[in-house]
Amino acid sequence: MNPVRVLRQIALYLERAGEPTYRVRAFRRAAAVVEGLPEGELEQRVRAGTLTALSGIGKTTAAVITDALQGREPAYLTEVATRAVPGMPDGGPLLKALRGDCHTHSDWSDGGSPIDEMAEAARQLGHSYLVLTDHSPRLTVANGLSGERLRAQLDVVAALNTELAPFRILTGIEVDILDDGTLDQDPELLAELDVVVASVHSHLRMPRAEMTERMLTAVANPRVNVLGHCTGRLVTRRARPESQFDAEAVFAACRDNDVAVEINSRPERLDPPRRLLRLAVEIGCRFAIDSDAHAPGQLGWLPFGCARALECGVQPDSVVNTMTADDLVAWAAGR
Repeated sequence: MNPVRVLRQIALYLERAGEPTYRVRAFRRAAAVVEGLPEGELEQRVRAGTLTALSGIGKTTAAVITDALQGREPAYLTEVATRAVPGMPDGGPLLKALRGDCHTHSDWSDGGSPIDEMAEAARQLGHSYLVLTDHSPRLTVANGLSGERLRAQLDVVAALNTELAPFRILTGIEVDILDDGTLDQDPELLAELDVVVASVHSHLRMPRAEMTERMLTAVANPRVNVLGHCTGRLVTRRARPESQFDAEAVFAACRDNDVAVEINSRPERLDPPRRLLRLAVEIGCRFAIDSDAHAPGQLGWLPFGCARALECGVQPDSVVNTMTADDLVAWAAGR
């Protein structure tokens, strides 16, 4: 067994289960230490029992490394692989139908991991692609990408895709919908991206009529492919009420403009609520079941969205990320 891969897999399982960040980082840090060792040193240290002399490797990670290097499945890996994720549903056939994830973040904005780690985690889930959608510049609290930084990211993604093929990182952005419904990025640059998710992040308590007009303007923009977490609600301890808007009008506009309504899988969002999700199904919308992951392990939260989609009658052929990467890009470009 490859010790680096085992350490990173454990980090994914811990992250998915909502374990403390320091514990997740300990395994990623140990993986980086092992990866940076000169050839042969790891084996020598295992034989000599001196792994814990290395900064960043403790008793638990040393035991995992030793077991992996000697061809045994580490007991810690076995245990965390079955660790329950609070409230995690099965996800059913819809989860199996997903080929990728259309809403993810890296450490280029407010995510916690590099792009390549996000891509590797998606690949381990069996996905064939991941759409990278870091934030746009107005969201300064999330280190949103200026046009210059986004262009630099496109070059990084192109280089990674050469290394990762046939897996693909699709280029994208989670662009802010501004108060007047315009988008927080250069339209010409948005046109170069594979998939654009548009979301409201500010003035969430705008009056209903104004919020409706704001969202209708965004959905009508030909650069938009997915309407992200449409109500903006939070359902956990840091609860936040839903934004008020004419859902029937907004979903009809999504249908007519071929914009997918996002089914956000983050446990604190679970957006849209079931009553609105059922309305979107009745109106005939497309959907994107997304993790909105800000860390590799969070990519495993998709069952939350899949279960709610199945409850509300969403069919696999209406979900854009059941498409192949080529078909998804072609659909998005069709606007």
